[in-house]
Amino acid sequence: MPEVWSAPVRFVECDQQGVVFNAHYLVWADEAVASWWTGRGVDWAALNAEGTEYLVAASALEWRSSARYGDTVAVDAELEKLGTTSLTVRFAVRVGERLCCTVRTTYVCTAGGSPVPWPDAERALVSEG
Repeated sequence: MPEVWSAPVRFVECDQQGVVFNAHYLVWADEAVASWWTGRGVDWAALNAEGTEYLVAASALEWRSSARYGDTVAVDAELEKLGTTSLTVRFAVRVGERLCCTVRTTYVCTAGGSPVPWPDAERALVSEG
């Protein structure tokens, strides 16, 4: 899995013990997906102009160990499943080689508020990676 996003853990992301609060793993996955789309050549500005967008349908987190204040987290992302109107990306949040959390997020392609098939060009781009 290639690293697509990395950042130091900020004080504001932690509790009093210096452990990252669980909701921040979702924020980091959201940061990483922007780089993941761009890294595959998906031009969301052009798609949005055509009325196509993606929405989060579901996210699930599996913890293994805690990221802490002072750590640097790296988020790896890869396509796990590509359906007709949805796709699932798996994010591995790591500190060094240590896996902290796996996030799986399913995105749905929509137009006019309803699910539509992913455009062929974008299907090809996300499948290549």
